[in-house]
Amino acid sequence: MFLYLQPIVALVAGILILVRPALLNYIVAIYLIVVGVLGLVHP
Repeated sequence: MFLYLQPIVALVAGILILVRPALLNYIVAIYLIVVGVLGLVHP
């Protein structure tokens, strides 16, 4: 499941950045938190 979830999160983050560039800081922060949590849950 980890292999499928990370690309989906990256794709959603990329689309949101294209749609709302002003949210870049928040999107990057949320992406890093999600990837970090997924990395801890699925070592």
